[in-house]
Amino acid sequence: MKIAGLDIGTTGCKLTVFDEKGRFLDKAYGTYPMISGAFGREIDIKEMTDSVFSVLSRMTVKYKDIGCIGVTSFGESFVITDGNGEPLANAVLYTDPRGAEECGELVKKLGTSRIAKITGLYPHEMYSLPKLMWFRKNLPGVFDRVRHVFLIADYIVYKLTGEALIDHSLASRTMAFDIKNLCWSREIFEAAVIDSSLMSRPVPSGTSAGFWKGIRIVNVAHDQVAAAIGAGVFDGSTAVDGAGTVQCLTPVYDSLPDIGVMSRNRFCVVPYVFPGKYAAYAFSYTGGALINWALSCFGKGETHESLEKAYIANDPTGLLVLPHFAGAATPYMDTGSKGAILGLTTETGAPEIYRACMEGVCYEMLVNYDALKSSGVRFGSLRATGGGAKSRIWMQMKADVLDLPITALETSDAGTVGCAMSAGIAAGLFKDFNEAAEIMVQEADTYLPRPEMHEKYMEIYERYKKLYGAVRPLV
Repeated sequence: MKIAGLDIGTTGCKLTVFDEKGRFLDKAYGTYPMISGAFGREIDIKEMTDSVFSVLSRMTVKYKDIGCIGVTSFGESFVITDGNGEPLANAVLYTDPRGAEECGELVKKLGTSRIAKITGLYPHEMYSLPKLMWFRKNLPGVFDRVRHVFLIADYIVYKLTGEALIDHSLASRTMAFDIKNLCWSREIFEAAVIDSSLMSRPVPSGTSAGFWKGIRIVNVAHDQVAAAIGAGVFDGSTAVDGAGTVQCLTPVYDSLPDIGVMSRNRFCVVPYVFPGKYAAYAFSYTGGALINWALSCFGKGETHESLEKAYIANDPTGLLVLPHFAGAATPYMDTGSKGAILGLTTETGAPEIYRACMEGVCYEMLVNYDALKSSGVRFGSLRATGGGAKSRIWMQMKADVLDLPITALETSDAGTVGCAMSAGIAAGLFKDFNEAAEIMVQEADTYLPRPEMHEKYMEIYERYKKLYGAVRPLV
């Protein structure tokens, strides 16, 4: 029997297939565009669903003995449907501007600290609930027809099995989930004037939802949690460096951290796959997205590899790049912040700008790492996932800046690996995550921090720490 992991992202989905011993066999991709709807940023849910079913069909036809598939997706975004599960609108993305006013209304009713204490989240319009409030207020004719609200993973699981289930980590991305009692918060839903019965039933990560064409379908987790599983990070000694489109640092806490400390720095806390453990997200909206932008704008005719190597100096560039090209994430959560590149001269070329963008992402994560230290994190190393983990130059730079050893994993698709690990446990192939990790989590290169480079980066970092405060009043 084979197992598979399905990872649904903002612009594409992938299904990765493994044999009964956890060895990689094959994968299929499907894509769909983000669109600008009448009110904001959306995804055509029909196109997304068609793409998901396309990759499922391609792989299940090719590998007829797939017995179990784990499912993960990005968070916050949701689909409103009628009683038959048919969408009433496009999926609303977390970057959509709707919900800011409604989030303010919730804060006025309950207070920032109360919302954070219940949900583990600093209130923000990126989450699902404020945007649902926007629908209720601005499109009452549509909202009156809503019989169910799905986030992306539980919507696909529902389409596959007919069961409306959502795992705890994905449910927490709504800003309406009680992370201590692991249930929907009646207090928050009442304040929002939203019926909590519209939501899927919360279940632990790894819960079997049912069957599709004889294949067991498993609810796994929010994609960052699935990636942490796929990286083999099961306790607080190691954290995940998620080097994808979004740059995310994911530490694990062996018990619930101080929510007041986390909230002051806008960090979220979500239930982890192991009872009593929690994960947090420190992230930048533009990680790999910024590097891709730099290549497209300044690297005409170049590749990522060639532009990386074109910068031949041993020292940092000295340029300062504020990587807020899609707004600022933690610890600011400031959607109005803009990106900036400082220190340009007529001598500056594309290689320097490209390398400086890599440096800017690293400095931004050090800002987050410094802010996390007061929360009780104890990790002494990182495991790198995502496409950025393939860049030896960027991995070494992160090790030097953060002053931590970083181990890149053989697979960049840690989310699908984590899903397949959960599927393998549900199917009885592995007894637990430790056994699954021994087989499926494969380390590649480890990058050790170089003291002399760390010292050079820290000289520039002292200036970088002042960058947001200097630029933000001007934009």
